[in-house]
Amino acid sequence: MLLSVDSTDTDELQSLSFEVIAAVAEREGVDPTEIEPPEYDALYEVVNPEALDSLFATRENGIERPTGQVSFPFCGYHVVVTSEGDVEVSEADN
Repeated sequence: MLLSVDSTDTDELQSLSFEVIAAVAEREGVDPTEIEPPEYDALYEVVNPEALDSLFATRENGIERPTGQVSFPFCGYHVVVTSEGDVEVSEADN
């Protein structure tokens, strides 16, 4: 399994990379743990998950990062992640 999920602490916010996988899983009607090769693309093949998680995170000195968004294709969808933590998944334009 390429995705490790600890369901014991559901009150904590999930990482942005997990939110991307969860949003695609919702669109596909499957559990997030099923979003893995060979049936689905690996997230790390299109974007560095650690970089995505830290892109909009508060800096170590407590200063907030600038606002913005990043978009990329994933599993046949167009994914947009915003600095507010929103993840939008829409049909990819072919």
